[in-house]
Amino acid sequence: MNIDKKTKIVALVTLIIGVLLGALIFGGNSNEEEQKTEMSSKAEVWTCSMHPQIRQPEPGDCPICGMDLIPLASDNDAADPDAISMSESAMIIAGVSTYKVGNTDGIKEISLNGKIEVNEKTVYSQSSHIPGRIEKIQVSFVGEYVKKGQVVAYIYSPELASAQQELIEAYSVKDIQPQLFESVKTKLKNWKVSDATINSIISSGKTQDKFPIYADVSGYIIKKNVELGDYLQKGQTLYDVADLSTVWVLFEIYESDMAYIKKGNKVSYTVASFPGETFSGTIAFIDPFINPMTRIAKARVEVANSGLKFKPEMFVSGTIQTKVDSKKATLSVPKSAVMWTGKRSIVYIKNESEKGISFKLREVTLGPLLGNEYIIEEGLDIGEEIVANGTFNVDAAAQLAGKPSMMNLEGGKVNTGHNHGDATMTMSDDKKVVLKEEKTTISAEAKKVLQPLYKSYFELKDALTKDDFNSAKKALLELEKSFGKVNMSVFKGESHKVWMNYQTELKKQTLHATHIKNIKELRMSFEPISNVMIAMTKAFNPLNESAYVQFCPMANSDKGANWLSKENKVVNPYFGASMIKCGEVKETIK
Repeated sequence: MNIDKKTKIVALVTLIIGVLLGALIFGGNSNEEEQKTEMSSKAEVWTCSMHPQIRQPEPGDCPICGMDLIPLASDNDAADPDAISMSESAMIIAGVSTYKVGNTDGIKEISLNGKIEVNEKTVYSQSSHIPGRIEKIQVSFVGEYVKKGQVVAYIYSPELASAQQELIEAYSVKDIQPQLFESVKTKLKNWKVSDATINSIISSGKTQDKFPIYADVSGYIIKKNVELGDYLQKGQTLYDVADLSTVWVLFEIYESDMAYIKKGNKVSYTVASFPGETFSGTIAFIDPFINPMTRIAKARVEVANSGLKFKPEMFVSGTIQTKVDSKKATLSVPKSAVMWTGKRSIVYIKNESEKGISFKLREVTLGPLLGNEYIIEEGLDIGEEIVANGTFNVDAAAQLAGKPSMMNLEGGKVNTGHNHGDATMTMSDDKKVVLKEEKTTISAEAKKVLQPLYKSYFELKDALTKDDFNSAKKALLELEKSFGKVNMSVFKGESHKVWMNYQTELKKQTLHATHIKNIKELRMSFEPISNVMIAMTKAFNPLNESAYVQFCPMANSDKGANWLSKENKVVNPYFGASMIKCGEVKETIK
């Protein structure tokens, strides 16, 4: 009886515990599922914490990195609807770092190149005061040192021979015609004939055949103008001589730096021939004109040259630190923080709140460039935090999210395609870019800044033809880095809009490709990248040599794929060694 009672109590307790556990387990799961369902119903847009540019209407995996998508807060819930939100992990992936705006001393450091030159103030042209033929020359070569009073040449002069005979005859009648005698003596002295030589001619009663030419100054021969046997006119130059006890350091000043360099500026410089040594001097003169071909002027520093340490034509490198006059020369930001289009300059301001980190575009007015920093005239305050690196990535995310961005200050959803006239650029679900382009003129400078992109692209193509995944991945990363180094201000007018569309499309393709971990997937991403490069080549024609559009009908799951090559010979990047010659040249871009 007691045993049955105990058994019933144990069974009852077990039943109660089971019910409680069931409620906890299944009830909890039910609540969790309900919460997920509620979250899913409330979230109209899903995004990736690592790639905020991804926007999908339903949950799933990120097409770039494969992570689970998370619900994106609506603009109504955001602290600022014009700001682009970004998680800390997304900032790390996008290479975003920030900088707090602070004061600057307004000191601009300018790098200068130049050479050591002869001090033109010490250059002297040694001339002959006697017309005649050079019978003997004492100056043999350029660089030889001559001392003042040294005989540098002997001259035979018919005119001087006649004058000597006149002297002898005038001396014989000097008591009768003293004026004639003095006139002949003066004539000889004008030819630099000394009194001692004149007295010797009178006492001997004989004329001299050769007369010496004496050096007027000491120095080093820098140019020799005559040779033995040459006939000289009176006053003709024998050689040029310079005193090298002082020399000039001539620095080249580019037109863009002329406003900051003044007479009296201190210059610190080094000479390539003396590594580890630093010299200094003061600018004594600046050319009042600039060279119309090179667009530079020369700044002169005069320096003592004890022991002839400095030789003319030695290369020098110098720096000048000068105070910049500015309306508000107190704030500065890194050069990498600023994006500009030629018409406007923008930065992205970082804001932190309970809802996370966000970035908002702001226009600024730039002052002078101080090395790697810009002075900010208007638009920022001390202590504000801005994006210093990864500015383009933040702007690209803002464009994709329909937020205000560099190319669209009002915001709104951007068209991921490209359309001007008959040109189109779209991206389909299979990531294939369909392009059609017409030519757009760009400057030589714009063509130059595009060359690193083509260099990286062709290295990527060559690595794929060799089945070299590591080299291909490295080339792809270099291609992605090249975008941030392109100065967009060199693209003017319509070409600027065209370039921005190319850049946006290429950025999307390379951003996806950097996460690829095998060569097969990399080759799939190479196709849309190639399509953009082909269209850009047709539009801008930036290469100095012919390029070839090549086509493999078996690539892209037998749909066919193009690529760009510098060689007419087909070397297939989509299959590598397995079908290296598969394909044909479809078009030549001259």
